[in-house]
Amino acid sequence: MTGITVIGAGLAGSSAAWRLAQAGHEVVVLEQDTPAHRRGSSHGSARIFRYAYAERLYVDLVRESARGWAELEAAGAALLTRTGALDHGEGHDPAGFARVLAAAGVEHELLGAAEASARWDLEFTTPVLWHPGAGVLDAEAAVVAMLDQARAHGASLQQGWRVTGVRRHGRGYRVHAGDGRWVDAEQVVVAAGGWLPDLLTELALPEAFTAALPLLEVRQEQAYHFPYTGDGDNWPTFIHRTEDMVVYGLPGGRDAGWSGQKVAEYNGGRRIRSAGAQDGVVHGENRRRVVAYVERHLPGLVPEPYAETTCLFTNTPTEDFVIDRAEGITVLSACSGHGAKFAPLLGELVTALVEGRGTVPERFRPGRASAARNRP
Repeated sequence: MTGITVIGAGLAGSSAAWRLAQAGHEVVVLEQDTPAHRRGSSHGSARIFRYAYAERLYVDLVRESARGWAELEAAGAALLTRTGALDHGEGHDPAGFARVLAAAGVEHELLGAAEASARWDLEFTTPVLWHPGAGVLDAEAAVVAMLDQARAHGASLQQGWRVTGVRRHGRGYRVHAGDGRWVDAEQVVVAAGGWLPDLLTELALPEAFTAALPLLEVRQEQAYHFPYTGDGDNWPTFIHRTEDMVVYGLPGGRDAGWSGQKVAEYNGGRRIRSAGAQDGVVHGENRRRVVAYVERHLPGLVPEPYAETTCLFTNTPTEDFVIDRAEGITVLSACSGHGAKFAPLLGELVTALVEGRGTVPERFRPGRASAARNRP
């Protein structure tokens, strides 16, 4: 019987495997495909790393996560490119973000639209928050680096392992595969990303715990790469909240052949039941919306995408994560399109749950909160 079985080898599962093995636990990772495969949420080389949040909790969690990224890079992995980040738009609150960053001691500037326009080849009509410590993460390389660290501490990885259910078995659990295989474990960590909605009912979880979890909305998102009109050396990441859409952009790195900006509408993709229902098709209406946005707001880009892709977001209604535990099963769902930056920290939080330490924010533990409400 294995000590702990981790289901999923994306950013969340790889982090859990790394931190659990590092803490001395026996760990086996089960992955249905290959780590960071293209039908999951962790493929590619471009994710935003940023400190700007409206709440101090998340800013502090980013700072904790930054130490984990530094730890991985010290081991030889090149993962984070500092580009700085911009936040602006009619639906945004750059001044509010600035106050939170100031209280947390994070370097930043609050700029006027004209000053920002003089520095970057973007259109600005509102105040702009700039913080230079932000950048771009290589998600796929991060998965590889965390799994390397996990294996260095004794963990093992089994690929081609599609989990179909987890059942009580003796003093632990039996994890079943679609082809009839099974693995016994004392504890299980479920980091299944967009496959979690289908898998939840097949886990040996108490009904009350499952009922308390937030509704998970899976979206097939669409992203486009646009060429720079110049050399692209000065391009930051950005989040722009207009009156009718939220758009994010970042240097595309390896995904874009090092020659373009990745631009997408946040939650602009279609809703699907789960990751198993994705078709990988980019919808023309979304492409037209994003191209029109680039034409109007990003004069430093050629408004003709030279590459496009789909990816998965798994959202909760509050955009908070789910990191919770019932008996010997831990559910880890780093949701809502902003979890990548926290990857090294996610495994630390899972390890704290497994070891019975209360360091996971209560808002990430809906099952625990429900149990407390129902306790006589």
